[in-house]
Amino acid sequence: MAEDHSERSQKRLGSLLNGLRAAVLGANDGIVSTAGLVVGVAGATPHREALLVAGVAGTLAGALSMAAGEYVSVSTQRDTERAAIAHERRELIEDPEGELAELAGMYRARGLSEELAEKVAEELTEHDVLRAHVEVELGLNRYRTDPWQAAFASMFSFLFGALIPLSAMLLSADAWRLPVTVVAVLVATGLLGAVSARMGRALPLRAAVRCVLGGSFAMALTYLVGSLLGVAVG
Repeated sequence: MAEDHSERSQKRLGSLLNGLRAAVLGANDGIVSTAGLVVGVAGATPHREALLVAGVAGTLAGALSMAAGEYVSVSTQRDTERAAIAHERRELIEDPEGELAELAGMYRARGLSEELAEKVAEELTEHDVLRAHVEVELGLNRYRTDPWQAAFASMFSFLFGALIPLSAMLLSADAWRLPVTVVAVLVATGLLGAVSARMGRALPLRAAVRCVLGGSFAMALTYLVGSLLGVAVG
């Protein structure tokens, strides 16, 4: 009973972390890609209508693209893992003794003595032979990412992230439009980088700086291109 509760807790934690990973990725992409789009358009034309059309179209296209890409990516990963597990299951049926020796050898390679490695392999095999081989030999666990969860998390977080540069660009006065958008984007990407680093137990400052530099480069480049295109078309 305690083991079942522990497994359920691990499954919920794994699901939460997978959802957070997709959400952070989607939000960052939403902020940076939408900021690059509206800043580039702002460099080409001062008309608010053009910014609105470009921003909304880019936001919807980006959100749907993120959802589809995440779904396909996670589904492909799950299919690959399932095929590897099915292959391992066949090997366990065809050659159980050889697989047991292989499992013991892996534990010896990790530093256990021969006697202890064989004992651990035997006890794990008696408990759940497939799980033992999947976790040790393939490096997989049973709490794989749900492709639908990842898709929806990416889509909605992209929409949320995209609202930051889009709102800043459309709601600001013409004279303040660009600086307000730049500041909003840099603050948002910096905070998101710090939060994602905290989730992964990394250094928040380094991640924040990396995200800020990436957002700055994207906006500077797209603004330059938009300005050049605006001059050429004009």
